[in-house]
Amino acid sequence: MPAPEAAVQYAKEHKNDFLEDLITLLRIPSVSTLPDHQGDMERAAAWISDRLKSMDFDNVRVMPTDRHPVVYGECLKAGKSAPTLLFYGHYDVQPADPLEEWKSDPFDPQIRGDDLFARGASDMKAQVVAHLSAAASMVHTSGLPINVKYMIEGEEEIGSPSLEKFIIANKDLLSCDICLNADCAILAPDTPSITYALRGLAYFEIRIQGPASDLHSGRFGGAIDNPALVLSELIAGMRDENGRITLPGFYDSVRDLSDDERAELSKLPTDDAWWQAQAGVKALHGERGYSAGERASARPTLDVNGLLSGFTGEGSKTVLPAKAMAKISMRLVSDQTPEQVHEGLIQYMKENAPPTITWEVEKLAGAPPAIVERDSVSIRAASKAFESVWGKRPLFTREGGTVPVVGMIQNLMGVDCLMMGFGLPDDNLHAPNEKQHLPNYYRGIETFIRFTHELAV
Repeated sequence: MPAPEAAVQYAKEHKNDFLEDLITLLRIPSVSTLPDHQGDMERAAAWISDRLKSMDFDNVRVMPTDRHPVVYGECLKAGKSAPTLLFYGHYDVQPADPLEEWKSDPFDPQIRGDDLFARGASDMKAQVVAHLSAAASMVHTSGLPINVKYMIEGEEEIGSPSLEKFIIANKDLLSCDICLNADCAILAPDTPSITYALRGLAYFEIRIQGPASDLHSGRFGGAIDNPALVLSELIAGMRDENGRITLPGFYDSVRDLSDDERAELSKLPTDDAWWQAQAGVKALHGERGYSAGERASARPTLDVNGLLSGFTGEGSKTVLPAKAMAKISMRLVSDQTPEQVHEGLIQYMKENAPPTITWEVEKLAGAPPAIVERDSVSIRAASKAFESVWGKRPLFTREGGTVPVVGMIQNLMGVDCLMMGFGLPDDNLHAPNEKQHLPNYYRGIETFIRFTHELAV
């Protein structure tokens, strides 16, 4: 029996064992943000460590960080001529609140129909255990055809504050040819897909100061500038009548969509009518010349996330506010950087803010965009693996949101970070009644096996 078929057969024969492994890990309430769960975090890390040791992985360690440990392990028996895959994952989960909205205990996994319900089921313990199960299936048959390393952290749900420092300190240990991040989903149970691009993020707070204190609008209105109006005018000027952002240099590094990419994205089951219905709006709006799907995933944006100025309580108060504040986020695409758009925002404010006020811009958060070329080795291997298991070619998608760790790994390690997972859009991530669709879990194990063998080719 060919090597991948032997491993696939092993996985099918041990599917109940692999389900029980997942249930065992889901019973551990590894909530990273709550100090009371420190012991549970250590238990979850130990469970993964023990799993790696049971497969005779080498150099298995539970490595401390400033908060929660990273689990590392490696199997390099394929030799120096074989490629090395680094699997990234996380074992921490979100808090389960509000508990009253769960239909069952979030840490007592329950199967209803084809779905397994528990906190962390889809995000992302099922993805982690699926890959561990795939590795076990290969180890116990013909062996791993490539070198495999694991880096599984415990801080993803709190923003991975220790990860950058960890990667820099352990760059040689983590060296690889390809990184795989399974913290993602496919479009539907019968529609495999690969996310090949993610948008980045730049988040700012703009603060405007006018008079030293709030003033009476009857006495001073018309004689001095109103910070709320100034800020409103500045924000309004950040976008032109065609929906394009006016910050200096904003589009200088934007990688345009190719005709081939646009044709591929047009195959997705999400046309303009779908986006309008999902948003519940009367009409769509945005940069001219692009579909809603393209604007929401492959074009950069600027959005106001919050505004604050003056009197906002019930009733009326004729105040001329001394201050105004706006929180603004920008979604970035390759090859923009948070630093570049920050410079553009500062230049815009210098050129457009009137001398009647003072202003400051604070950078609150930033993460680079990420992209894996669709003709890369990892994408080709993933496509073949999906097609072998699902019986159809996967669709290619771009994600409008940001996964900071993907860009972090690509920038720090200089390798592609492939997004390949088996969750579903309706898995209730971070919400009550989170679930994992079990048919996807089992097919995910087989897909990981076939993906690994495709990389060996």
